[in-house]
Amino acid sequence: MEPIGELGGLVAPIDRPNVDTDAIIPKQFLKSIKRTGFGVYLFDEWRYLDQGEADQDCSKRPLNETFVLNRPRYQGARVLLARANFGCGSSREHAVWALRDFGIRAIIAPSFADIFYANACKNALVPVTLPAAIVASMFSACAAEEGYTLNVDLASQTVTTPAGNVHEFEFNPGLKDRLLNGLDDIAVTLHSAEAIRAYEARRAVEVPWLFQD
Repeated sequence: MEPIGELGGLVAPIDRPNVDTDAIIPKQFLKSIKRTGFGVYLFDEWRYLDQGEADQDCSKRPLNETFVLNRPRYQGARVLLARANFGCGSSREHAVWALRDFGIRAIIAPSFADIFYANACKNALVPVTLPAAIVASMFSACAAEEGYTLNVDLASQTVTTPAGNVHEFEFNPGLKDRLLNGLDDIAVTLHSAEAIRAYEARRAVEVPWLFQD
């Protein structure tokens, strides 16, 4: 997992609450565990006018021109602005993979579903929780200003608007350390490799029958 620092970028608004993981990546696309290739299916039922299928060539599918991610002004968005309870529903990690593969690097919302939040942090997608009133003001600014950008700085735990307003957000210190240093669960475990080996050596002396082949 690559280290995370400042995440400045164009903002795209998903202006509806309770966006569930089935909307983010429908069930028919969950056949692969490669973590890549899911971006074309992100919000599939909202982005396209036909029924999507796995391994389909999406370049020839009819687009829903009214959906926000299909509008020219939001092409290349790196920050998603969302409403409350984003990522609710099933625990599928593919939802985060699809967002990452599409190019989204941070999501700002008043609240997230717990499992989605954890999955995001494990896959270098930064979930930022801000008060609903502040998020609402960002939605208004995004609608009024084409090319609206936000700068997300995980190190300082701040979001800065184009007008220079700085909003602080809370973040779990352990998860923050993992994201800033690009550490997944395996990498965190390997940091304690010497301690693990020492423990196993001691236990092999204390209870040798547990270590017999």
